[in-house]
Amino acid sequence: MLTSKQRAFLRSLAINEDTILMIGKGGLSDAIIKQADDALKARELIKGKVLETAECTSREAADQIASATLSDVVQVIGSKFILYRRNPDDPKIELPSSKKHRR
Repeated sequence: MLTSKQRAFLRSLAINEDTILMIGKGGLSDAIIKQADDALKARELIKGKVLETAECTSREAADQIASATLSDVVQVIGSKFILYRRNPDDPKIELPSSKKHRR
């Protein structure tokens, strides 16, 4: 589970990322899930887009892909979404600490 601080950090990184996952009238096929899984393993952070011809909303697509790939939905805005999954073998993104500091 990501904290709001970690989500904000990931959103800032995603600004420079290209949209690599497109969901169209074919919907969420096994090929789309595999593509998302492979991309998450390689990049940790991916952007997706649901085209107007798709039968699902961007929120539904993001939730289903996140569930299938064991990733976190960072953000959904309009037709685009951002997913994150840490690569345990070769982490590329260092998230801000999730611990709360007391003074």
